[in-house]
Amino acid sequence: IIFISILVDKLPLEKREIARRIGLFMAMFMRIGLLLVLSWIVGLVEPMFSVLGHDVSGRDAILILGGLFLLWKSTTEIHQTLEGADEQHASASRHTLFSVIFQIMLIDLVFSLDSIITAVGMVDQVEIMIAAVLTSVGLMMVFARGIGEFVSNHPTIKMLALSFLVVVGIVLIAEGFEHHIPKGYIYFAMAFSVCVEMLNIRLRKRAKQVVS
Repeated sequence: IIFISILVDKLPLEKREIARRIGLFMAMFMRIGLLLVLSWIVGLVEPMFSVLGHDVSGRDAILILGGLFLLWKSTTEIHQTLEGADEQHASASRHTLFSVIFQIMLIDLVFSLDSIITAVGMVDQVEIMIAAVLTSVGLMMVFARGIGEFVSNHPTIKMLALSFLVVVGIVLIAEGFEHHIPKGYIYFAMAFSVCVEMLNIRLRKRAKQVVS
């Protein structure tokens, strides 16, 4: 949702909701499609080649490339945010509805692949996994607009979200090289950061009320 909200901000206001919904629908169909080719998904964990003695599978390659893409995208967004409105306006003019949807599908492929491989080890029934995908996309449909607008309206939250994407990119690259980082540490750090920032937002709002 964070990635989508940052991407759709590059579009004109009237196209943002369309891009958000099409991106989520394409993500849903992509995940269901991957579930229907489970034999191919399972085969992605088999080593394809070796680099410096390290076996690289199809899953590893996708995670590494996805992590690099996420690092590049989040770093670029941080740079544009720090440069100011002129730089962001110039960047926005280069984005089209198709390019935004394509980027949403690209990064969703990375997240989908990793989560589906995990799901394969948890349950055997494809129907249950498809129901889980439909539920998750439904929840994203409900909350995507609200979260997206909140991120857009609070620059510090947007910067924090971009920092999260940098962390996720690093984690994906590490996973691709078989260095497993416990997700609990990452989730705790993110939740703690969000709680601190929410307190900061509340304090700034209270300070404005006192001044006024």
